[in-house]
Amino acid sequence: MSATGLQIHEALVEAARDSLAAPSVFNTQPWIWRTSADSLQLFADEHRRLATDPDGRQLLISCGCALHHARVALAATGLVPVVQLRHAGAPGGPLAVVTVQERMPYDKQVNLYRAMRRRRTDRRAFTAEPVSSATISTLVAAAERQGAHLLPLGRDQVAALREVANEAAARQLTDPAYQEELLRWTNRPVEAGDGIPAVTAVTASARRVPVRDFTYFSAGLSAGPEHDVGAVYALLFTDADTPTDRLRAGEALSAVLLTATAGGLGTAPISDVIEFQDLRARISLLITGPGQPQIVIRVGHPPPGHPAQSPRRPATQMLDPP
Repeated sequence: MSATGLQIHEALVEAARDSLAAPSVFNTQPWIWRTSADSLQLFADEHRRLATDPDGRQLLISCGCALHHARVALAATGLVPVVQLRHAGAPGGPLAVVTVQERMPYDKQVNLYRAMRRRRTDRRAFTAEPVSSATISTLVAAAERQGAHLLPLGRDQVAALREVANEAAARQLTDPAYQEELLRWTNRPVEAGDGIPAVTAVTASARRVPVRDFTYFSAGLSAGPEHDVGAVYALLFTDADTPTDRLRAGEALSAVLLTATAGGLGTAPISDVIEFQDLRARISLLITGPGQPQIVIRVGHPPPGHPAQSPRRPATQMLDPP
């Protein structure tokens, strides 16, 4: 039985609502959806661009995550999303327009949709249990389907990543603009529904690669007794570095995170190593051949318990009309 126009509209609106669970840099949630009878339009919320993200890389990656979440939600209802990516650098224009066709859902898409409810950025240290090679291959394939590439890092590459992460942390510690931004987004009022609350941050601990410290101006939880010994660090990169490539990187990031979550793994994006131009150049040396680094992902077996859920803004602030 074919879906009616009203049912399609309701599915589009619900998919936009579901996408609000997507991860974003500093949990800024920098996107706005505009809905019509038969389409969704995704816009970047430039008012939420970080001062430490002057070229908008992290903003567009965050928007790409929301776009992929919406696509997964539509596919899980039996509707196939048709996405037209627009020129992401055009001021005031949509990043993407989503329409739908009808199809039966695939089990994998339903599993990813269920994972959207469970996914959390887990800043705790992962255990020594290794991630299987089969799982790593699945994550690599998930990124490729979105037009990006995922490079699992070897031991020497992880050591290089650790050096860059240490350097990024040292610079952030003495950067007034960064410290002001950190203060703003780690001390948000509860009603704002965004930012990094203390219950989702962890204190510094011995890790294979240091995790961004969100506890300068607020208390954090213990990272736990583990040390990320079994964690996989993977570099997500694209062939080019246009605004559209960054948006696709966000879709790939979402696909990798949801695939890992569906498999019972914990995940956490690592973006600070990409935020300085010279450090990003050093990260690019990890890629064999051409490629543009976009973000690093830590994947592993989490310790017992569940990380706290980050807050979310009211849908009325992010849907037009709600």
